[in-house]
Amino acid sequence: MALPFLFLLFLFPSLISLLPFAESQLTVNYYDKSCPKFPQIIQQVINDKQLSAPSTAGATVRLFFHDCMVEGCDASLLISSNTFNKAERDADVNLSLAGDGFDLITRAKTALELECPGIVSCADILATATRDLIVMVGGPDYPVLLGRKDGFVSKAEHVERNIAKPTMPLSQILSTYASKKFSVQETVALSGAHTIGFSHCNQFSHRIFNFSKTSEYDPAYNPKFAEGLRSLCANYTIDPTMAAFNDVMTPNKFDNMYYVNLQRGLALLDVDQTLAVDKSTKPFVDMYAANQTKFFQDFAQAMGKMSFLDVKTGSLGEVRHKCDAFNSLKA
Repeated sequence: MALPFLFLLFLFPSLISLLPFAESQLTVNYYDKSCPKFPQIIQQVINDKQLSAPSTAGATVRLFFHDCMVEGCDASLLISSNTFNKAERDADVNLSLAGDGFDLITRAKTALELECPGIVSCADILATATRDLIVMVGGPDYPVLLGRKDGFVSKAEHVERNIAKPTMPLSQILSTYASKKFSVQETVALSGAHTIGFSHCNQFSHRIFNFSKTSEYDPAYNPKFAEGLRSLCANYTIDPTMAAFNDVMTPNKFDNMYYVNLQRGLALLDVDQTLAVDKSTKPFVDMYAANQTKFFQDFAQAMGKMSFLDVKTGSLGEVRHKCDAFNSLKA
Protein backbone atom coordinates (compact mmCIF):
# COMPACT_ATOMS: atom_id res chain seq x y z
CA MET A 1 0.00 0.00 0.00
CA ALA A 2 1.51 3.35 -1.04
CA LEU A 3 0.41 6.82 -0.07
CA PRO A 4 -2.09 8.41 -2.43
CA PHE A 5 -0.53 10.69 -5.03
CA LEU A 6 -2.40 13.68 -3.62
CA PHE A 7 -0.73 13.15 -0.25
CA LEU A 8 2.70 13.16 -1.92
CA LEU A 9 1.81 16.50 -3.50
CA PHE A 10 1.00 17.78 -0.02
CA LEU A 11 4.10 16.26 1.56
CA PHE A 12 6.61 17.57 -0.97
CA PRO A 13 6.17 21.34 -0.41
CA SER A 14 5.96 20.82 3.34
CA LEU A 15 9.34 19.07 3.27
CA ILE A 16 10.85 21.82 1.13
CA SER A 17 9.77 24.43 3.65
CA LEU A 18 11.76 22.64 6.38
CA LEU A 19 15.07 22.81 4.55
CA PRO A 20 18.00 24.95 5.71
CA PHE A 21 20.21 26.40 2.96
CA ALA A 22 22.44 23.36 2.29
CA GLU A 23 19.52 20.98 2.13
CA SER A 24 17.55 23.37 -0.08
CA GLN A 25 20.06 22.65 -2.83
CA LEU A 26 18.70 19.12 -3.06
CA THR A 27 16.23 18.38 -5.85
CA VAL A 28 14.17 15.39 -6.96
CA ASN A 29 15.58 15.60 -10.50
CA TYR A 30 19.25 16.01 -9.57
CA TYR A 31 20.41 13.13 -11.78
CA ASP A 32 17.96 13.57 -14.65
CA LYS A 33 20.70 14.75 -17.04
CA SER A 34 23.90 13.38 -15.48
CA CYS A 35 22.59 9.85 -14.80
CA PRO A 36 19.08 9.48 -16.22
CA LYS A 37 18.91 5.73 -15.54
CA PHE A 38 19.56 6.22 -11.80
CA PRO A 39 15.99 5.32 -10.65
CA GLN A 40 15.77 2.25 -12.89
CA ILE A 41 19.18 0.93 -11.84
CA ILE A 42 18.39 1.34 -8.14
CA GLN A 43 15.02 -0.35 -8.64
CA GLN A 44 16.53 -3.32 -10.47
CA VAL A 45 19.23 -3.83 -7.85
CA ILE A 46 16.83 -3.70 -4.91
CA ASN A 47 14.33 -6.00 -6.65
CA ASP A 48 17.00 -8.63 -7.25
CA LYS A 49 18.47 -8.35 -3.75
CA GLN A 50 15.18 -8.26 -1.82
CA LEU A 51 13.77 -11.24 -3.68
CA SER A 52 16.89 -13.29 -2.96
CA ALA A 53 17.29 -12.04 0.64
CA PRO A 54 14.02 -10.84 2.24
CA SER A 55 15.91 -9.42 5.24
CA THR A 56 17.39 -6.74 2.97
CA ALA A 57 14.60 -4.20 3.50
CA GLY A 58 14.86 -4.20 7.27
CA ALA A 59 18.65 -4.23 7.12
CA THR A 60 18.79 -1.23 4.78
CA VAL A 61 16.29 0.84 6.78
CA ARG A 62 18.38 0.26 9.91
CA LEU A 63 21.52 1.19 7.97
CA PHE A 64 19.87 4.45 6.92
CA PHE A 65 18.87 5.30 10.50
CA HIS A 66 22.32 4.58 11.88
CA ASP A 67 23.98 6.59 9.14
CA CYS A 68 21.80 9.69 9.37
CA MET A 69 21.89 9.90 13.17
CA VAL A 70 25.70 10.18 13.15
CA GLU A 71 27.33 12.93 11.04
CA GLY A 72 24.07 13.22 9.06
CA CYS A 73 22.97 11.39 5.90
CA ASP A 74 26.40 11.27 4.29
CA ALA A 75 27.19 7.54 4.01
CA SER A 76 29.81 7.83 6.77
CA LEU A 77 28.56 4.50 8.16
CA LEU A 78 29.67 2.72 4.99
CA ILE A 79 33.37 3.54 5.45
CA SER A 80 35.63 0.63 6.42
CA SER A 81 38.14 1.00 9.22
CA ASN A 82 41.85 1.05 8.47
CA THR A 83 45.12 1.20 10.40
CA PHE A 84 44.69 4.92 11.03
CA ASN A 85 40.97 5.14 11.76
CA LYS A 86 38.29 3.06 13.49
CA ALA A 87 35.19 3.92 11.48
CA GLU A 88 31.51 4.14 12.50
CA ARG A 89 30.60 0.67 11.27
CA ASP A 90 32.96 -0.85 13.86
CA ALA A 91 31.39 0.91 16.84
CA ASP A 92 29.87 -1.66 19.22
CA VAL A 93 26.25 -0.71 18.48
CA ASN A 94 26.84 -1.09 14.73
CA LEU A 95 28.43 -4.54 14.82
CA SER A 96 24.97 -6.13 14.71
CA LEU A 97 23.99 -4.37 11.46
CA ALA A 98 23.06 -7.02 8.92
CA GLY A 99 25.38 -7.49 5.96
CA ASP A 100 22.54 -7.48 3.43
CA GLY A 101 22.20 -3.69 3.72
CA PHE A 102 25.89 -3.08 3.04
CA ASP A 103 25.85 -5.59 0.18
CA LEU A 104 22.88 -3.87 -1.45
CA ILE A 105 24.60 -0.48 -1.48
CA THR A 106 27.79 -2.03 -2.88
CA ARG A 107 25.82 -3.67 -5.70
CA ALA A 108 23.97 -0.44 -6.52
CA LYS A 109 27.17 1.63 -6.50
CA THR A 110 28.92 -0.86 -8.78
CA ALA A 111 26.05 -0.77 -11.29
CA LEU A 112 25.87 3.03 -11.22
CA GLU A 113 29.64 3.44 -11.65
CA LEU A 114 29.41 1.36 -14.81
CA GLU A 115 26.56 3.51 -16.14
CA CYS A 116 27.68 6.98 -15.01
CA PRO A 117 31.05 6.93 -13.21
CA GLY A 118 31.72 9.49 -10.50
CA ILE A 119 28.21 10.94 -10.55
CA VAL A 120 25.96 9.33 -7.91
CA SER A 121 26.88 9.62 -4.23
CA CYS A 122 26.65 6.70 -1.84
CA ALA A 123 24.49 8.87 0.44
CA ASP A 124 21.90 9.33 -2.32
CA ILE A 125 22.00 5.60 -3.11
CA LEU A 126 21.26 4.74 0.53
CA ALA A 127 18.44 7.30 0.87
CA THR A 128 16.78 6.19 -2.36
CA ALA A 129 17.21 2.46 -1.79
CA THR A 130 15.70 2.80 1.68
CA ARG A 131 12.58 4.51 0.33
CA ASP A 132 12.22 2.07 -2.58
CA LEU A 133 12.54 -0.96 -0.31
CA ILE A 134 9.93 0.40 2.10
CA VAL A 135 7.54 0.79 -0.84
CA MET A 136 8.44 -2.66 -2.19
CA VAL A 137 7.40 -4.37 1.05
CA GLY A 138 4.12 -2.47 1.31
CA GLY A 139 5.04 0.78 3.02
CA PRO A 140 4.40 4.42 2.11
CA ASP A 141 6.00 6.28 -0.76
CA TYR A 142 7.57 9.69 -0.14
CA PRO A 143 9.77 12.06 -2.17
CA VAL A 144 13.55 11.72 -1.76
CA LEU A 145 15.43 14.86 -2.70
CA LEU A 146 18.87 14.19 -4.20
CA GLY A 147 22.24 15.87 -4.41
CA ARG A 148 23.86 14.74 -1.15
CA LYS A 149 27.62 14.37 -1.09
CA ASP A 150 29.50 11.68 0.82
CA GLY A 151 31.12 12.85 4.04
CA PHE A 152 34.81 13.11 4.90
CA VAL A 153 34.51 11.89 8.52
CA SER A 154 33.70 8.46 9.95
CA LYS A 155 34.78 7.82 13.53
CA ALA A 156 33.53 5.09 15.86
CA GLU A 157 33.76 7.38 18.88
CA HIS A 158 31.08 9.66 17.40
CA VAL A 159 28.47 6.89 17.39
CA GLU A 160 27.77 6.21 21.06
CA ARG A 161 26.12 9.53 21.92
CA ASN A 162 23.97 9.66 18.78
CA ILE A 163 22.41 6.19 18.42
CA ALA A 164 19.46 5.05 20.51
CA LYS A 165 19.92 1.54 21.88
CA PRO A 166 16.99 -0.81 22.55
CA THR A 167 18.06 -1.23 26.19
CA MET A 168 18.08 2.51 26.92
CA PRO A 169 15.39 4.08 29.11
CA LEU A 170 12.66 5.63 26.96
CA SER A 171 13.52 9.09 28.27
CA GLN A 172 17.05 8.74 26.90
CA ILE A 173 15.80 7.51 23.53
CA LEU A 174 13.37 10.41 23.24
CA SER A 175 16.19 12.77 24.21
CA THR A 176 18.44 11.30 21.50
CA TYR A 177 15.80 11.93 18.83
CA ALA A 178 14.93 15.33 20.30
CA SER A 179 18.57 16.34 19.80
CA LYS A 180 17.93 15.79 16.07
CA LYS A 181 14.72 17.90 16.27
CA PHE A 182 12.26 14.98 16.26
CA SER A 183 9.16 15.28 18.41
CA VAL A 184 7.81 12.48 20.61
CA GLN A 185 5.16 11.69 17.99
CA GLU A 186 7.74 11.60 15.18
CA THR A 187 9.91 9.28 17.27
CA VAL A 188 6.99 6.89 17.82
CA ALA A 189 6.23 7.00 14.10
CA LEU A 190 9.85 6.23 13.21
CA SER A 191 9.79 3.33 15.68
CA GLY A 192 7.26 1.77 13.33
CA ALA A 193 10.22 0.77 11.17
CA HIS A 194 10.35 -2.22 13.53
CA THR A 195 7.44 -3.63 11.55
CA ILE A 196 10.17 -5.22 9.40
CA GLY A 197 13.58 -6.61 10.32
CA PHE A 198 14.86 -8.65 13.25
CA SER A 199 16.76 -8.32 16.52
CA HIS A 200 19.41 -10.66 17.89
CA CYS A 201 18.54 -12.70 20.96
CA ASN A 202 21.16 -10.98 23.09
CA GLN A 203 19.17 -7.74 22.77
CA PHE A 204 16.19 -9.16 24.65
CA SER A 205 17.57 -12.26 26.42
CA HIS A 206 17.30 -10.52 29.80
CA ARG A 207 13.51 -10.43 29.29
CA ILE A 208 13.14 -14.17 28.66
CA PHE A 209 15.74 -15.81 30.92
CA ASN A 210 15.97 -15.37 34.71
CA PHE A 211 13.97 -12.16 34.55
CA SER A 212 13.25 -12.03 38.29
CA LYS A 213 12.98 -14.16 41.42
CA THR A 214 9.30 -14.77 40.67
CA SER A 215 9.28 -15.10 36.88
CA GLU A 216 11.57 -16.64 34.28
CA TYR A 217 10.40 -14.07 31.72
CA ASP A 218 9.06 -10.52 31.68
CA PRO A 219 5.36 -10.78 32.61
CA ALA A 220 4.64 -8.00 30.11
CA TYR A 221 5.14 -10.63 27.41
CA ASN A 222 2.25 -12.73 26.15
CA PRO A 223 3.06 -16.10 27.83
CA LYS A 224 3.01 -18.13 24.61
CA PHE A 225 5.19 -15.53 22.90
CA ALA A 226 7.67 -15.64 25.76
CA GLU A 227 7.88 -19.42 25.63
CA GLY A 228 8.41 -19.30 21.88
CA LEU A 229 11.25 -16.82 22.30
CA ARG A 230 12.83 -18.93 25.06
CA SER A 231 12.82 -21.93 22.73
CA LEU A 232 14.13 -19.94 19.77
CA CYS A 233 16.96 -18.33 21.74
CA ALA A 234 17.90 -21.30 23.93
CA ASN A 235 21.42 -21.48 22.49
CA TYR A 236 22.02 -17.78 21.81
CA THR A 237 25.21 -17.72 23.92
CA ILE A 238 26.69 -20.39 21.65
CA ASP A 239 25.36 -18.86 18.44
CA PRO A 240 25.20 -15.03 18.76
CA THR A 241 23.60 -14.73 15.31
CA MET A 242 20.30 -16.17 16.57
CA ALA A 243 17.50 -13.64 16.14
CA ALA A 244 13.75 -13.08 16.16
CA PHE A 245 11.52 -10.96 13.94
CA ASN A 246 10.60 -7.58 15.40
CA ASP A 247 7.03 -8.16 14.16
CA VAL A 248 6.08 -11.78 14.74
CA MET A 249 2.76 -11.47 12.88
CA THR A 250 3.73 -9.93 9.52
CA PRO A 251 7.55 -9.86 9.64
CA ASN A 252 8.19 -9.08 5.97
CA LYS A 253 5.33 -6.64 5.39
CA PHE A 254 5.47 -2.95 6.17
CA ASP A 255 2.20 -2.24 7.99
CA ASN A 256 0.91 -1.04 11.36
CA MET A 257 0.92 -4.50 12.96
CA TYR A 258 3.97 -3.49 15.02
CA TYR A 259 1.74 -1.18 17.08
CA VAL A 260 -1.03 -3.77 17.37
CA ASN A 261 1.58 -6.22 18.66
CA LEU A 262 2.63 -3.76 21.38
CA GLN A 263 -0.93 -3.77 22.70
CA ARG A 264 -1.00 -7.59 22.79
CA GLY A 265 2.19 -8.31 24.74
CA LEU A 266 4.14 -9.10 21.57
CA ALA A 267 6.70 -6.32 21.94
CA LEU A 268 10.10 -7.89 21.37
CA LEU A 269 12.39 -5.22 22.84
CA ASP A 270 12.34 -3.17 26.05
CA VAL A 271 11.86 0.07 24.18
CA ASP A 272 8.93 -1.36 22.20
CA GLN A 273 7.16 -2.43 25.39
CA THR A 274 7.76 0.93 27.06
CA LEU A 275 6.29 2.82 24.10
CA ALA A 276 3.01 0.99 24.68
CA VAL A 277 2.65 2.00 28.34
CA ASP A 278 4.43 5.33 28.86
CA LYS A 279 1.94 8.18 29.09
CA SER A 280 3.90 10.32 26.61
CA THR A 281 3.97 7.69 23.86
CA LYS A 282 0.99 5.37 24.46
CA PRO A 283 -1.57 7.70 22.77
CA PHE A 284 0.46 7.61 19.54
CA VAL A 285 0.91 3.83 19.72
CA ASP A 286 -2.85 3.44 20.13
CA MET A 287 -3.55 5.88 17.29
CA TYR A 288 -1.25 4.11 14.84
CA ALA A 289 -2.55 0.68 15.88
CA ALA A 290 -6.05 1.84 14.97
CA ASN A 291 -5.18 3.84 11.84
CA GLN A 292 -2.60 2.55 9.37
CA THR A 293 -3.16 5.48 7.00
CA LYS A 294 -2.23 7.96 9.74
CA PHE A 295 0.87 5.90 10.58
CA PHE A 296 1.97 5.84 6.93
CA GLN A 297 1.49 9.59 6.59
CA ASP A 298 3.44 10.41 9.75
CA PHE A 299 6.17 7.86 9.03
CA ALA A 300 6.66 9.23 5.50
CA GLN A 301 6.89 12.79 6.83
CA ALA A 302 9.41 11.79 9.51
CA MET A 303 11.53 9.77 7.07
CA GLY A 304 11.65 12.71 4.70
CA LYS A 305 12.79 14.89 7.59
CA MET A 306 15.45 12.37 8.61
CA SER A 307 16.82 12.24 5.07
CA PHE A 308 17.79 15.91 5.42
CA LEU A 309 19.84 15.53 8.61
CA ASP A 310 23.15 17.39 8.22
CA VAL A 311 23.48 16.62 4.52
CA LYS A 312 26.66 17.73 2.76
CA THR A 313 26.59 19.60 -0.54
CA GLY A 314 29.22 21.28 -2.69
CA SER A 315 32.76 21.20 -1.27
CA LEU A 316 31.55 19.85 2.07
CA GLY A 317 31.61 16.34 0.63
CA GLU A 318 32.59 14.20 -2.34
CA VAL A 319 31.22 11.48 -4.60
CA ARG A 320 33.15 8.41 -3.52
CA HIS A 321 34.48 5.97 -6.10
CA LYS A 322 33.75 3.16 -3.62
CA CYS A 323 31.27 3.50 -0.80
CA ASP A 324 33.55 1.93 1.80
CA ALA A 325 36.56 4.24 1.27
CA PHE A 326 37.26 7.94 1.02
CA ASN A 327 38.67 9.01 -2.32
CA SER A 328 41.96 10.04 -0.74
CA LEU A 329 43.82 9.40 2.49
CA LYS A 330 43.67 13.12 3.16
CA ALA A 331 39.88 12.86 3.30
